[in-house]
Amino acid sequence: MKTVYLDNNATTRLRPAALQAMMPYLTDLYGNPSSLHAFGSQVGRAIDTAREQVAALLDVRSQDIVFTGSGSEGNNTALKGYAEAMPEKRHIVTTPVEHPCVSETCAWLRGRGFEVTEVPIAKDGTIDVAQWTAALRPDTCVATAMAANNETGVLFPYREMAAACAQAGVAFHCDGVQAAGKIPVSLKDTAVTSMTIAAHKFGGPKGVGALYVRRGARMKPLIVGGHQEKGRRAGTENVAGIVGRGAAAEQAMRELPREGTELRALRDRLEALALERVPGAIRNGHKDLRVPNTANIGFPGVEGEAVLLILSQFGVCVSIGSACSSGSTEPSHVLKAMQVPHSHVYGSVRFSLSLENTSEDIDYTAAKTAEAVERLRKVSGKEPARK
Repeated sequence: MKTVYLDNNATTRLRPAALQAMMPYLTDLYGNPSSLHAFGSQVGRAIDTAREQVAALLDVRSQDIVFTGSGSEGNNTALKGYAEAMPEKRHIVTTPVEHPCVSETCAWLRGRGFEVTEVPIAKDGTIDVAQWTAALRPDTCVATAMAANNETGVLFPYREMAAACAQAGVAFHCDGVQAAGKIPVSLKDTAVTSMTIAAHKFGGPKGVGALYVRRGARMKPLIVGGHQEKGRRAGTENVAGIVGRGAAAEQAMRELPREGTELRALRDRLEALALERVPGAIRNGHKDLRVPNTANIGFPGVEGEAVLLILSQFGVCVSIGSACSSGSTEPSHVLKAMQVPHSHVYGSVRFSLSLENTSEDIDYTAAKTAEAVERLRKVSGKEPARK
């Protein structure tokens, strides 16, 4: 069966260059990077190289990169680490559309006496920096917001949000998982205190994350024990995964121009065809302020999960929201916060592309999506009138 993979916000295919870079560290070069002998030291040098490659992706110093086990671990490390480092401050600022690993961590801290303020977003998924700034207080220990939304792809002005936090003396943590490798991310001249990224979102292996922490930031480690990562994250490093992530980061940087042109054109074509062929369909999120690979479309009169299952039968892989909350029967918290009409929120589907997709993939997907929605509407008897 033809397979069209359009779930790249959940995970991407491992890049051949990343796999090739990893293989020696899964076979012959098995030494512990913390060992003092030459066999271990050469493994340690490979981690140093990968650290430089990841730092280049974010335009920061390699010394400020901490390798973690996932994006979720990085976000937990930052939020809990700031809270523990500044016990005199008991307030957190965030948004209602964060990934579950951020929103659940904020909820965990709320259960331990922290006050959490969620700054509302607009119907197109964007945020007002003035409202964000107004939410900051003298007792705010950390403010956290994503760079790009995982469900809609909508971009937040994280540089301006970080600047507002710096002016207020507040640490700013950014979940950059859905932005890094898709759009240029340069933190060198920003006030961002920390940012999380994940390797498997841009062609690296799963189970490898990274956390940028600005020099001088007050943050306690989440995992303690050994001296690894300069005491900021204990545990023997996943050497093969880290090396693979470095190779993937380097290749992702080279392909950024294509992401912004070729991939955006494919995404826009898919969106235009779907909106044209499916009566009543709407785009969820700002038309332009998005990462170039993501389209979230609401189809009234159907269930998004049913559309997904029919598309799966046609070999098309899509999503109805975050992969981390796919077992939930609740409607997307992101679309609810955007006040997407009830008629569309349950029928919304996320299409997330990669440079491996072709125009033939797009035409096939658009046709099968229209077919799936039409079939479901006939069964339910809910067929919106054509304009």
